[in-house]
Amino acid sequence: MDMRRLGKTGLSIAPIVFGGNVFGWTADEKTSFELLDGFFDAGFNTIDTADVYSAWVDGHEGGESEIIIGKWLKRGHVARDKAVIVTKVGFDNNGRKTGLGKAWIAEAVEASLRRMQTDYIDLYLAHKPDPGVPHEETLEAFAKLKQQGKIRSVGCSNFDADLLQDTLDVAAKTGLPRYDVVQPEYNLYTRDKFEGPLADLCVKEDIGVISYYALAAGFLSGKYRTTKDIEGAARAYRVGDYLNDKGLRILAALDKVAAESGARPAEVAIAWLIAKPAVTAPIASATNNSQLQSLTRAASLKLSADAIALLDRAGA
Repeated sequence: MDMRRLGKTGLSIAPIVFGGNVFGWTADEKTSFELLDGFFDAGFNTIDTADVYSAWVDGHEGGESEIIIGKWLKRGHVARDKAVIVTKVGFDNNGRKTGLGKAWIAEAVEASLRRMQTDYIDLYLAHKPDPGVPHEETLEAFAKLKQQGKIRSVGCSNFDADLLQDTLDVAAKTGLPRYDVVQPEYNLYTRDKFEGPLADLCVKEDIGVISYYALAAGFLSGKYRTTKDIEGAARAYRVGDYLNDKGLRILAALDKVAAESGARPAEVAIAWLIAKPAVTAPIASATNNSQLQSLTRAASLKLSADAIALLDRAGA
């Protein structure tokens, strides 16, 4: 497996991160265990989750994904030090304001550690910006957790270039730990949230990038091409946003490259992300063994320069 250095965290990760939002949602506990076993057996080593997953499901309160990861870790299929665990803090939960204040971070990290049955989190991310809390307060909270050994590195998700630069300036001025990883939304369809100033800043400052929505909620797999296709789908409320001229143009390009390379459209979409110099590893999910095998193939799929250029143009 081609391991990649994750910015300045000291961590090395495989080129695909398993998206744990499906655990306890579209993948039950037994299926989640099987998927995690297979993922690590194939040479991958990183799981992404959040304390709020999967609070959007009726009857859930958040933390369901972390609980399943904790039970899986306890089974011992993989030694704890061989798994890189990423989780997040600060996303509002069922109307409950959480944020990035020091009191909530101190409380939330204990809950995440307890759910995942572990003594430490490899990478702890600020899930989204909190304009009501100064960067210094948040970074001080993370610094304390690092000193206590409860987290090993810190990063942020959904921060734009200006906001990230602000945090870097505060870290440099105060000597507090900076965000060494960014988790942006980035895929063949949604490119403006990362490409340009944010990607340039990450390259300049040696910041690791683990992008989410690699398959645009499953749209880039090619299985949703009409409104009829999304009827009853768990992610129908998201996929519908991509069913337009731009989306269909991207699917046509994916179909072409897939046919030429003998790969599936989803594998091509993920390989396109892996090939981007600013991206360390995209996050992608699987809910069955067939999808898991597809992730494995995507990690080793090398796209030609012509194929990448075609895909670039389709989603420009």
